[in-house]
Amino acid sequence: DPGKTAVFKRVEDYWAASHPAQIGTYNFDQLTVEFYRDQTVMLEAFKGGRFDYRLESSSKRWATEYKGSAFTNGKIVKQEIEHQNPTGMQAFVINLRRDKFQDPRIRQALNYAFDFEWTNKHLFYGAYARTNSFFSNSDLAAKGLPSKAELKLLDPYRDELPAEVFTEEYQAPATNGDGNNRRNLRKAINLLKQSDWTFEGTNLVHKTTGKPFKFEIMLYSKDFERVVLPYVANLQKLGMQVDVRLVDTTNYIRVLQEFDFDMVIGSFPQSNSPGNEQRDYWYSEFADISSSRNLIGIKNPVVDKLIDKVISAKTREELETACQAMDRVLLWNHYVVPQWHISSHRVAYWNKFERPEITPLYGDVGFFSWWMKD
Repeated sequence: DPGKTAVFKRVEDYWAASHPAQIGTYNFDQLTVEFYRDQTVMLEAFKGGRFDYRLESSSKRWATEYKGSAFTNGKIVKQEIEHQNPTGMQAFVINLRRDKFQDPRIRQALNYAFDFEWTNKHLFYGAYARTNSFFSNSDLAAKGLPSKAELKLLDPYRDELPAEVFTEEYQAPATNGDGNNRRNLRKAINLLKQSDWTFEGTNLVHKTTGKPFKFEIMLYSKDFERVVLPYVANLQKLGMQVDVRLVDTTNYIRVLQEFDFDMVIGSFPQSNSPGNEQRDYWYSEFADISSSRNLIGIKNPVVDKLIDKVISAKTREELETACQAMDRVLLWNHYVVPQWHISSHRVAYWNKFERPEITPLYGDVGFFSWWMKD
């Protein structure tokens, strides 16, 4: 029934049912998928027993709406199942094609203005972790100081790289979450004063032209306004004039394809085996090609060379080393303002299932290895 339900039935004489990779899977004779246009209606239907299994993506709904007698008496099970899926990078994406963002000190100042701890505490109920890597939640993420193997890749370009690549582990700016971000804002102001910008009263203006520092954050989902508006308030404390513009999905896609934006919220998903897609994300050649995935507009010869090392890696060790080295270079150039990630599946289901004691480390929750209780 298009738009309402889809029913799948198991093939009883499936030819590979006894194949070792299939044993213990696809244990349901029939699976019905129901479609809903509204998340609130869908959740209420679930709690009313209209369907049996649900994955939740909203931290607010998970914290505040998964309540009621069915949860307290155990009829509905609510669980967070940990995984080791790479979570990549979700961030405020800065468009380097804009002259005002060319100076890395400006971009670093933008990072100091984002109060993740307050956002996580007051908006997300503490559900998320701060992202400190383009390969977060994986062995590919840079940790500590560069290893000897990383230094072998990075040392030839030492003069072209930020000094912190070699001397510090990257950690996004942090606060205590009380909403008083004064210390980080002072650091941001010092960075701004070192650049081509200065303060006239409380306004940040260009030292030569006198033009105000002004930019726009573009959104396609109203849900993100609650995250963006407190960030804008902090940016305004730095003397910046920042507007938030909400557009429909069609226009949003067009603007991204034409790179006609100052800042957007974007994500760069990763797998456990990165390869050619890294060129799509960061390669200089794609920075000016319409519709490419190099949203940031990165043109960095060192990044180009490290991408080639990732793609040409012949062993897992070489791949991890190349990714970690590239991760450091991307992070310390402050191309984005990192946001957050979560390393668990939020699952709720009516207590009519049993599942294996071991949950897959990668991929989904392994629902098709579950079975119905007797």
